[in-house]
Amino acid sequence: MSTYSAKASEIKKDWVLIDGDGLVVGRLASLIATRLRGKHKASYTPHMDCGDNVVVVNAGKVVLTGDKEKNKIFYYHTGYPGGIKERVVGKILHGKHPERVVEKAVERMLPRGPLGRRQLGHLYVYAGPEHKHAAQQPQTLDVKSLNAKNSRR
Repeated sequence: MSTYSAKASEIKKDWVLIDGDGLVVGRLASLIATRLRGKHKASYTPHMDCGDNVVVVNAGKVVLTGDKEKNKIFYYHTGYPGGIKERVVGKILHGKHPERVVEKAVERMLPRGPLGRRQLGHLYVYAGPEHKHAAQQPQTLDVKSLNAKNSRR
């Protein structure tokens, strides 16, 4: 018996809708990364993009555990010498673009390289309850019911 390897024509990409209201960021990001890679499917192939499209709504209402809202720092570089900058996660979460916290958490859980960038392109994160993917009829995934530790409210 040989190892199964999925072909591009055999891959079926589903649409999944996740409500992030009250969910813990790390646990949510881990679940999303698994869905984007396709590791939840029996036909998972490491070198193919066989994951699902994931839509996350209410990303502005996600929760950080402990003191991470005050102490966790995201670093970025401007591209100029000495241009390292830092932002506290709490300020990003309560600022203009709170969805970036979820996007960065998922991005750092995906593999680096062309395949990881392509898989990240199938993630759609919205700060509020509205999204523009109703035509794709995404299946709702209740993350709170999977494990009691996934939510804090």
